[in-house]
Amino acid sequence: MKEIIIYSIAAIAVITVFGYSIHMFIGGFVEPQTETLIITAGCIFAATVIGFLTWDIIKKRRGS
Repeated sequence: MKEIIIYSIAAIAVITVFGYSIHMFIGGFVEPQTETLIITAGCIFAATVIGFLTWDIIKKRRGS
């Protein structure tokens, strides 16, 4: 349970910084709707990768 809380806090922080980084790179160069779509896609991708990495860590720690 403690692992889930720690990983959740870390994941929220990473996804927030990732989304803001995308905004800083493309903000002003593309339409606002396109920027929102790209940020959303990037955050979904980051959340998927973080979820997989968390699942892998928990699986290895439990010895399965």
